[in-house]
Amino acid sequence: MTMQAKRSTIYLDPDLHKALRLKAVETSRSVSDLVNEAVRESLSEDAVDLEAFEERVSEPLISYDAMVKRLKKDGRI
Repeated sequence: MTMQAKRSTIYLDPDLHKALRLKAVETSRSVSDLVNEAVRESLSEDAVDLEAFEERVSEPLISYDAMVKRLKKDGRI
């Protein structure tokens, strides 16, 4: 089953665009393919982070001040 591609306009920094075009040529892939892959990887990383948050939801919270004091007490800072 083939998926219908959606068209989108994005604005890239000129240097990033140039690098992306060069990579596309060197890898014989399209710019769209490279952008899709990068977005897919980014979303996958987000999914991993969200899973980690869900796994740790029952852990007790600690304030920034308390953490700094603990690190200082333990001699780590």
